[in-house]
Amino acid sequence: MVSEKLLKELNDQFNFELESAYVYMSMAAYCSAEDYDGFAHFFIVQAQEEYQHAMKFYDFIYDVDGRAIMKAIPEPDKDYDSILDAFKKALAHEELVTSKINKLVDLAKEENNHVTLNFLQWFVEEQLEEETSMKKIISTLERIDGNFQGMYMLDKELGERVL
Repeated sequence: MVSEKLLKELNDQFNFELESAYVYMSMAAYCSAEDYDGFAHFFIVQAQEEYQHAMKFYDFIYDVDGRAIMKAIPEPDKDYDSILDAFKKALAHEELVTSKINKLVDLAKEENNHVTLNFLQWFVEEQLEEETSMKKIISTLERIDGNFQGMYMLDKELGERVL
């Protein structure tokens, strides 16, 4: 149902979504080490969401008669200059995910593969939401500028995030 080239790219994205979960767990670990449990919780939920994204790719690969292939996951960064730095890197990571999804969309269009295009549309919309969310948090962190009360309030707010 899909070409070998498209199947390879879908597998690459499946693995990148797993890598994304690993990246966010590393950010959570940093936040926990800095005693920001709310920020850590935010990143843990983000990691869980990325794992769900990977599973969407996993299921789709089998729906189109392919096979999911596991690859090694690179070690993520473990240290950040600040909470703001972690979120800026999270935004850069989401922008990379968006570029990879767009590349998949382009390939599916090129191959006139409508079922894959339909599947990927959810991810196109999800990436807009992901980037917007990170940008809002970064903006808030920049306004707070390290103020203890502001950091406390945002940490508390992000600690209430649900999957």
